[in-house]
Amino acid sequence: MKFKTYLDLYQLLEVDNSTKAQRRAFGLSHVLLKNKPLEQLMAWVKENKQKLKTPLLSDIFTSYLYGISFTLIIVGFVVGFFSGVTLLNYNGHAPVNVIYFMAMVIVLPLLTMTLTLFSMIKAHQSRSVLIHLSPSYWMEKIVALLPRKIQENLENLKLNPLLANWIVIKRSQSIALFFSLGLLVSLLLMVATKDIAFAWSTTLHISPEAFHSFLNTLAFPWRSWFPSAVPSLELIEQSQYFRLGDGLSEKMISHASKLGEWWKFLAFATLFYAIILRFFMLLLATLGWQIAVKKSLFSLEGVSMLLRDMNEPIISTHAQEEELTDTTSKEGVLQTINTLDASYDVAQGWAMSEEQLHVLNDAMGVITPLVYDVGGTNSLEEDAEIIHKSHGEVLLYVKAWEPPTMDYLEVLVKQVDRVIIVPVGTEEQGYKADEKMIQIWIKKLAQIESNKVWLKKRSSGKKAAKETDHAES
Repeated sequence: MKFKTYLDLYQLLEVDNSTKAQRRAFGLSHVLLKNKPLEQLMAWVKENKQKLKTPLLSDIFTSYLYGISFTLIIVGFVVGFFSGVTLLNYNGHAPVNVIYFMAMVIVLPLLTMTLTLFSMIKAHQSRSVLIHLSPSYWMEKIVALLPRKIQENLENLKLNPLLANWIVIKRSQSIALFFSLGLLVSLLLMVATKDIAFAWSTTLHISPEAFHSFLNTLAFPWRSWFPSAVPSLELIEQSQYFRLGDGLSEKMISHASKLGEWWKFLAFATLFYAIILRFFMLLLATLGWQIAVKKSLFSLEGVSMLLRDMNEPIISTHAQEEELTDTTSKEGVLQTINTLDASYDVAQGWAMSEEQLHVLNDAMGVITPLVYDVGGTNSLEEDAEIIHKSHGEVLLYVKAWEPPTMDYLEVLVKQVDRVIIVPVGTEEQGYKADEKMIQIWIKKLAQIESNKVWLKKRSSGKKAAKETDHAES
């Protein structure tokens, strides 16, 4: 799920003026997505995206996010690199204390990743202290330095707090990862260009044996594959440093060539604890971010109504009419019915689009394998071709207030077995035709004097029962 889709849907819902019938038509044209609301929304956004003005909000905001994130990542790498150079600075008098570097590449990453896990758990809260402690949250204030035009485009965006928190979490992991890469690069560069004497020193009473056991535990991820990257007890004993003045003990000086072996352990510790574990945290943050985008998408104002309009049939007043006994009647030589069958061979709509016909079929509870729009902008040749394709029982929807010319109907009845005329009102009227208009249609159709022409009338009384209509001889 892309964040751009969320922003495009957000913007579309702000400007969308589509009717319920248009939304239902979309749902019917994507019937395979009915039980897949996420895919349904994505398809709707794709189809309606051209309605939005450019530049799109999604392009502006994601460009802004990318710019800020890229800047912070570069800053993180540079800070990590120079932090490593400072920690590994060897002046030739005092050795480099590995404790400091271990704290930076083991203790600090483990601590911040633990806090990150708690932040993920609390990400649904709009005011999470752990998230707001993140440097990336406060560095976000750099937006104030952006051009005024960009700020105006973003200030009206009401971003879900869940998304805002996950942006900070995900970005923090990216910054921390590149900070650690900076540390590793500085370590490798300093080791390659300088002869560094490593040592360990602490005021805590720790014996070389205990320290060796501790380091051996820390090195469990790689000690089986790279045993040389685990400091030996001998190296630990030789590199223990006591600050008793500015000079080094003669014993340490005599083992100076071996003190540089510490770099292997430091490099693997950085690689595993500060980079590999952080990379997995970044993957976890990315997964959480994608889940947050999906949740936020369904929480957008207007989404529930949009999905409901797509998937729920428009309830036609024809389907709610009250029941009559099975009857057919004649107005002159015109035959009428009160209820429609469940299926017909063809549905046609006079000056109606195929989308409108699908919606009408859905509202009437009718199934037809073929739908055609006739009249309107169609040429005579196009209408003649549709008549030639028609057969069996034909359902002809007409706008109750716009009677079609009788020429088309007279030609159609010669081709098919039966034509059922269904006058419909507007969507706002629930497709219910006014009684006066139906009477006009009765008089108009009676002029044809064909037993193949039937008119769907409004019902009254009890709820309509399904009729079996017999043509009058």
